[in-house]
Amino acid sequence: MAMAKYQLRQFVLLIVCFSFPMSAYAGEFASEKLTVFLQTVVTFKSQFEQTVLSPKGEVIEEAQGQFVLERPGKFRWDYLAPYPQEIVADGTRIWFYDVDLEQVTVKSQQEALTDTPATLLSGEMLPEEKYLVRDVASDDGLSWVELTPKDVDSNFQTVRFAFDKSGLQQMIMQDSFDQYTRLVFSDVHENIVLEADEFIFVAPEGVDVVGDVSQ
Repeated sequence: MAMAKYQLRQFVLLIVCFSFPMSAYAGEFASEKLTVFLQTVVTFKSQFEQTVLSPKGEVIEEAQGQFVLERPGKFRWDYLAPYPQEIVADGTRIWFYDVDLEQVTVKSQQEALTDTPATLLSGEMLPEEKYLVRDVASDDGLSWVELTPKDVDSNFQTVRFAFDKSGLQQMIMQDSFDQYTRLVFSDVHENIVLEADEFIFVAPEGVDVVGDVSQ
């Protein structure tokens, strides 16, 4: 279980998920849809199913939960199964709450997300500034775009996004250890009004807090 939780945590630090308003899908290529998203999306809420695969394609881990995003720079992952875990980014800090261990770890969001796809959350740059972007041919009926970091020392190799006619359908990340993490999205809501306290994390009473909470 410890290794599985480590993989979940590392995965969240490496990626961020996107969704697009249906009206924005004027472009034919997935790369165009990615650019449109970065220019238009503000909030996003979705259920997700996550699968981690070994370099040989063997299933290492499966999980599911809910993802919420608000640009710029706020998101939360609520893992519901196989065990509960909360990861909340409030724009300044990232809070990792391990329910089983009754422990919260706090990190600087800027430091934790440096040189990761999560920097796309800010919307202040185009993907081409830090990534090689190319549309990928596929026979699965989806439109795929692949992002490869220009920095050769990056801790991931590629991130792929797949779209159907209604929007983002899934995402696959290949990390530096050749493991693959696949996300499949469902029950998607774009540009909705979120609760005012959606990204405010308050540690439960009696839970150990590790890190600097005064940032």
